[in-house]
Order: sequence, then structure tokens, then C-alpha cells
Amino acid sequence: MTLAPHHLVLVGLMGSGKTTVGTLVAAALDLPFVDSDQVIEAATGRTVRDIWLGDGEPVFRALETDALRNALEGSPPSVIAAAGGIVLSYENREILKSRGAFVVWLTADPAALVRRARRGVHRPLLDDDPAGALQTMAAERESLYRDVADVTVDAGDRSVDDVAAAVVAAFSVGHP
Repeated sequence: MTLAPHHLVLVGLMGSGKTTVGTLVAAALDLPFVDSDQVIEAATGRTVRDIWLGDGEPVFRALETDALRNALEGSPPSVIAAAGGIVLSYENREILKSRGAFVVWLTADPAALVRRARRGVHRPLLDDDPAGALQTMAAERESLYRDVADVTVDAGDRSVDDVAAAVVAAFSVGHP
């Protein structure tokens, strides 16, 4: 069921389920799915971890901005899983707000995120102290996520299917 001609962008901390939920939402809405990390890796031929550790955060953040801009300029509308730090850049927040995207902030308690994010190997920010890093990121980014989000969906102790259904319902209401 394809709804309105708008992109749906999932934002949130690493481990919040953007990729997993996004895949299900895209299937339910019959829209293409775009994961910004996967776009960056495909474009560079390198992993996010390799870029981050080899070239540094500024290079990765620039690639992140390019991936977001390209995804939002693409057609047809799609479901986009944005990198967790996408909101750190004022430019990215303005892109999200000005391109007519419907932005869903997936939230979860940092303790739950630690359990999920440990499964990923491409998260260098979590190498030393995953719990502390996610707690700090949650505090630093909360107002930024809130600034760009059209709706917030709790992805904490819910099943992936339940979270995806909540996102689809929010999108249906937000863009009838």
C-alpha cells in the first residue's frame, strides 16, 4: 500500500532498530528501503568502521550528509534509515525539515540499546564503554532528534513487528 509521495526517514541512536524496522516498514508500504550506512559503504567500498577509524569523524559525517541528501532527492519516495549521528549537523537537520520528509524518531532506553548495538561490528563509538557512550549520546542528541521528528515511536521493549506497525500507522496519519 503506497501512501503519499514523501520519504519516510527513521532517526535514532544506534541499536534503536532503524534498519530492521525500516526494512519491515518499506515492505508494508511497498516502498524502496535505503540504509545510509549501506549507501556509504557501497559508494566507498569500505566499512563505516574503516572510514571512521582511518579517515576520522569529519570525513564520515560528510559522507553521511551526502547519503542523506541523495536519498531525499531520489525518486520514488522511500523509507530511509539515517545514520544515528545524522542530527548532529545543523545542515542535516535543515535538510530533514525542508525536504518534506516524514521523520520518525525511534527511541529506547540506552540499556536496551547496548544489548542490541553490541551485535554490530561497525560501531567504533561503542568500542570502549558502550553503556556510557550510549547514555552520553542519548543526553546530547535528545533535543536534536526531537527537533526533526514528526513523531516519536518507542522501540524499547516492543517486538520489531509492533514497532514497524506503529511507524506505518504514524506515517498513514501524518501523510494520508
